[in-house]
Amino acid sequence: MRGKPAPKRKIQPDVRYNDLEIAKFINYLMRRGKKSVAQRVVYDCFDIVKDKTQQDPRHIFNKAMKLVTPLLEVRGRRVGGANYQIPYQVRGDRRFMLGCRWMIEAARSRKGKPMAEKLAMEIIDTAKGESASIKKKLDVQRMAESNKAFAHFAR
Repeated sequence: MRGKPAPKRKIQPDVRYNDLEIAKFINYLMRRGKKSVAQRVVYDCFDIVKDKTQQDPRHIFNKAMKLVTPLLEVRGRRVGGANYQIPYQVRGDRRFMLGCRWMIEAARSRKGKPMAEKLAMEIIDTAKGESASIKKKLDVQRMAESNKAFAHFAR
């Protein structure tokens, strides 16, 4: 590895809720540096969640994130000329990032509505445990479970 690792940047909490996780979610949603657009989408989404569920949107968001974050994932490793899918435990930062990424991907794949509505429906469905992002998590967990025979290669 050349040079030194990039320093971990501190990010500011979001404007409305003063929450670091929501600020990170906004940053993951952002495209081409347009943070104000991403903020508007997330805050509109939270307003829709509040209207539909009559609960605090941060509570629903945290519940959805807890359900969608994976515990295990597989990584490819070459051992003796063969490639193996080796299950690893997921670190906390990566766990949150994967959960956010899967929820945003699933929301973007829904068709026919503005992004705020698609994201709101994805968050609500994920909190209930019945969304495309939950299916993605279960697929990853299942893949790790089926390859646990190769866990000894992780060392």
